[in-house]
Amino acid sequence: MNKDKMNGLVDSVKGKAKEEWGKLTDDRSTETEGKVDQAKGKVKEDVGIVKDKLSR
Repeated sequence: MNKDKMNGLVDSVKGKAKEEWGKLTDDRSTETEGKVDQAKGKVKEDVGIVKDKLSR
């Protein structure tokens, strides 16, 4: 697992936690930020997967 993929996973988990916190506190802004963080994390994960495949 390369650095991009690991960072993507961390961002996804962080984003999910932020989204859930936003739901609990009824804060739409935090909820939206969490969804954006999850999307960024997914992109980073995909970049890491592509890099792994290209390095082989």
